[in-house]
Amino acid sequence: MPPMLPAAFTTRASLATVLPSSLAALRGERNDLDLPRLDHVVVILVDGLGAAALRARSGHARTLAPMLGKATTIDAGFPTTTAAALATLTTGTAPGEHGLVGYRVRDGTGRLTNQLSGWDAQMDPSTWQRSRTVFERAADEGVRARAIGLPKFAGSGFTEAVLRGAEFIGVQSLAERFDTTADIVATPGPGLTYLYVAELDQLAHARGWESSDWTAALETLDALVASFARRLGPGRAALLTADHGVVDVPEGGHILYDTAPELLDGVADVAGEPRVLHLYTAPGTSATDVAERWRDAEGDRSWVATRAEAVEAGWFGAAVAPEVAPRIGDVLVAARKRIAYYDGRDPLRTGRNMVGQHGSITPEETRVPLLRFGAAG
Repeated sequence: MPPMLPAAFTTRASLATVLPSSLAALRGERNDLDLPRLDHVVVILVDGLGAAALRARSGHARTLAPMLGKATTIDAGFPTTTAAALATLTTGTAPGEHGLVGYRVRDGTGRLTNQLSGWDAQMDPSTWQRSRTVFERAADEGVRARAIGLPKFAGSGFTEAVLRGAEFIGVQSLAERFDTTADIVATPGPGLTYLYVAELDQLAHARGWESSDWTAALETLDALVASFARRLGPGRAALLTADHGVVDVPEGGHILYDTAPELLDGVADVAGEPRVLHLYTAPGTSATDVAERWRDAEGDRSWVATRAEAVEAGWFGAAVAPEVAPRIGDVLVAARKRIAYYDGRDPLRTGRNMVGQHGSITPEETRVPLLRFGAAG
């Protein structure tokens, strides 16, 4: 019997509807978010701001938290990793279509490639990310599109993959990013602007979302959003959302899969990230057999699915393109408890110092806010 797997998309709106709806609103057309006709839309993407964490820290977010409710919480989709989720946001398509199906996956040559930093001639951003971005569509329609982010991201392969069609403007401090965006919004003419907030995710990884440092950063963000919202003029709107939430994983939740050698029988490569492993089987090995061994050992704390089962469950969207399917692991192991999987043989202990983690399909990771400001209605 196929395993019972959670759904990746359970809300009417999702991360994939945010930018397409924004562009439709600039045209004065009906859209999935029921936005009115607008002259300029800003989409604020707060990396790592899950709805559960925002709710838990409501006393430190006097602007954002009161706006959070059932109707203002959406699904980010799966996997809840930045590469996949930002591509979903900026293209309006699911990973099975745009092709960024994980943090680290196997490419057509058999290499394991990092989808944030591993771009090269063999992983060309213009073709590996398969979908046109909403920014490209906006440019075709005479709408000026801009993306405000950290200067270090200018010209990177990932930027070229998910932000193509937008003018990239690098600004270092968070306050200056909001000021720059406010100046842009005040200019005449239709516009679509993307504002990226990296700070909360960075602090979550380093210290956890439950830390005082993360809470202080949330307070700073809350104040900046409140000030920015007051500066929005007629016909100007802002939408605030996130690419994923975060789960704090204690060191006692680190699972060293190499200590159970039978789990690696027939596994040629292990990729993905600690909360969602992509297992690529060796030639002649049955993915079903590998999945059953992992279910026997880990089924009480993780969802285990073959690629076919995950695709059937809609984890990567309504359909998976034939050229995208081989990028997905033959077997997926998605954590549902506060655990993360590591290879204990790694002398560098890669990633073992991270507290806040994400990637899996738990509500804490998939549910994110979608908050409206200004003329968004």
